Amino acid sequence: MTVSLQGVRVLDLTRVLAGPYCSMILGDLGADVIKVEAPGGSDETRKWGPPFQAGVSAYYLCANRNKKSITVNLKSQEGKAIIEKLAAKSDVILHNFKTGTMERLGLDYTALKTINPRLVYCAITGFGETGPYKHLPGYDFIIQAMSGFMSITGNEASGPQKMGVAITDILTGLYACIGIQAALLERTQSGQGQKIDLSLYDSAVSALINIGSNYLMSGHIPERLGNHHANIAPYQTFRSKDGEMVIAIGNDQQFASLCEMIHRPELANEARFRSNPDRVANRTELTAILQQAFSQQPTSVWQDTCRQSNIPFGPIQTLKDLEEDPQLKSRDMFVSAEHPKAGRVKMIGSPLKLSRTSTKVKRHPPDPGEHTDEILQALGYEQSVIDELRKTNTI
Repeated sequence: MTVSLQGVRVLDLTRVLAGPYCSMILGDLGADVIKVEAPGGSDETRKWGPPFQAGVSAYYLCANRNKKSITVNLKSQEGKAIIEKLAAKSDVILHNFKTGTMERLGLDYTALKTINPRLVYCAITGFGETGPYKHLPGYDFIIQAMSGFMSITGNEASGPQKMGVAITDILTGLYACIGIQAALLERTQSGQGQKIDLSLYDSAVSALINIGSNYLMSGHIPERLGNHHANIAPYQTFRSKDGEMVIAIGNDQQFASLCEMIHRPELANEARFRSNPDRVANRTELTAILQQAFSQQPTSVWQDTCRQSNIPFGPIQTLKDLEEDPQLKSRDMFVSAEHPKAGRVKMIGSPLKLSRTSTKVKRHPPDPGEHTDEILQALGYEQSVIDELRKTNTI
């Protein structure tokens, strides 16, 4: 079976999450990804933990499969020459150094496009390469705070809350994949590469979607609604007899079905609940009525009843629940690979299900420099030269 990005080489100079997540997706799709780190390994996530498995960080494992690894000292002339040779043979280069770093190293887009005019060059920074914040470092937590995410997450009692994962890194990694593939597709027409200037800040703000649109239209600064929805009701969590669950009513017909299910059909015709705007305006009263009904039965009963009535429902599951979920098992959403140090490691699989060019795990997340000799030999370096480069800490 062929793979979607077969023949595409990605030179990945990123670390931590946004960039490695992007390059892992490209690797899952079949691209030949070469991960570049400083000698000894410079991706900070290798040391982020616990948990570790035989000294290998779970955090590092989550975003680095399907890559080869080379270590290179970018500050040395010999190291720079290696990157230039790799760039000449690559389709994509990806980095997340602070603005100006690649220029100081002589590895910026202007320099590398003279070596390879077809190169797609993706720069991921905290705030972008233009504007008054361009030199500030970017961290997901900071971006969540500045982007408005935290101002709308949580409730009045909790205060601003961050998401449970580094969501701005994930969003930026996904945008990077989109931009890179768009540039590769355009290259088939123009024959030219181009630069992508991508920031965590821009990516986070773009994901405000309806909340951002609500503000731009009304001028009203949104409040923190916890597990309520700003525009729809009831669309929230409820406590059952033995746990918590989510009900997500998207239209009036679903609300009528919900009222029938809890044996309160008259609610659907009450003026205060008849339409979605009415229900949003009277959310507090409606929530109290529904909560009283849902507290009478356990979650499993409501799950069966809601699904029989075509009412959108979801139990609030833990990670242990997910691992045992038959739906996720059938979709191969948990995969494993043999690692030379950690043994068999479990990973979350790819959500991309392509009918002809499916994703697959072909390489474990590599140790630092695991493929250095192999990669340099393919560039024409003799083993004696490689050994000398290693002695001088170039690789």
